[in-house]
Amino acid sequence: MTRPSAAIIFNQVVEHLTEPLSRVFFALSDPTRRAILARIGGGEATVTAIAAPFALTLAAVSKHIRVLEQAGLLHRSKQGRKYHLRLIADPLRDAADWVEGFRKFWTEHLDSVKEIAERKARERANPKNRHDQETHS
Repeated sequence: MTRPSAAIIFNQVVEHLTEPLSRVFFALSDPTRRAILARIGGGEATVTAIAAPFALTLAAVSKHIRVLEQAGLLHRSKQGRKYHLRLIADPLRDAADWVEGFRKFWTEHLDSVKEIAERKARERANPKNRHDQETHS
């Protein structure tokens, strides 16, 4: 598949994300969009103010904003000649709840890794005990 074809397919996939949680995770998958959310998390801001720190065109930033809007993470309103953006946190809560469902797995997994690491550290600190345990087993 050539690059242009891949880009077309990618754009079609993005346009057809229908599940809200999928749209949120897709929106969060890009560091620029995460940075935009972080800036707006501090309070409402204009599109121009949001775009300022990025080395992107205003059109490119607008595309990122559109993805965030489609995910339900932003609300854009027009006041005079300026567009203002406001964070909508509810979809982030849904994503956090989904991730939270894996906490038990990671907690148990990390506890197991910690236990193994501590045992190996003890064995390295006292290799004689390890040798004695191996000969008595």
